Amino acid sequence: MELTAWLTAVAEKLEISDQALDEETVQILLDLARDAAHEVERVAAPLTTFLAGVAVGRGAALAPTATAVTDLLAEPS
Repeated sequence: MELTAWLTAVAEKLEISDQALDEETVQILLDLARDAAHEVERVAAPLTTFLAGVAVGRGAALAPTATAVTDLLAEPS
């Protein structure tokens, strides 16, 4: 299945079709997943994007949320 069709089908199934994933949103999420996978470990990618999604669902804006997480990855551990 093609990505856009998949995302549309998922949104409809979850009854959140009012939350369209435009190109900018998709790119932010993919960048966040990539950074988490490379800086932590692969399994961090979906889990990190899930946590960002929870924050957005609770009212945070996506771009600043992704930036905050990316900044966290740059901090020394």
